[in-house]
Amino acid sequence: MPDAQEFSLPNVGPGPDPFTFNALPDDVAFVVLLFQRDYYCTNCRSQVQTVAERIDDFRARDATPVSILPEPVDRAAEWQDRYDLPYPLLADPDAEVSDAYDQPVRFGLLGRFSDFLGRMPEVVILDRRADPPSIAYVHQGRSTFDRPSVDDLLAELDALQEA
Repeated sequence: MPDAQEFSLPNVGPGPDPFTFNALPDDVAFVVLLFQRDYYCTNCRSQVQTVAERIDDFRARDATPVSILPEPVDRAAEWQDRYDLPYPLLADPDAEVSDAYDQPVRFGLLGRFSDFLGRMPEVVILDRRADPPSIAYVHQGRSTFDRPSVDDLLAELDALQEA
């Protein structure tokens, strides 16, 4: 698998700020990057809350979810104030990290004006057991609804631990 691209982004949730892989505790074997569509995406809001409800299941697998919102820090902070996420919530206002991880975008500039265009959800699982960390799993959504369930992600983490 390809190496993960290191990055540094502002974190409005728990954990290191700014967020980097190297700032995480050594016992975090996997990082589950949840690339969100935008501030208004109802499916994204639902996903971050569902992941928060299952945080202990991720931690039991030596994994930490990290939600990346392609919005300014103040917008990300509004999500954190509303949802009180128990994991990092990163602001990626210029979508540099989202682009570096090939988050799918539908119809380019037109996507900024329609909820069914624009950025699609993406999930990337990074394996930190290797040095440098590697990309172990990618799901690129084809629609606003196309994202793996928490159970699917936990099963993927189980498979990676057994490998």
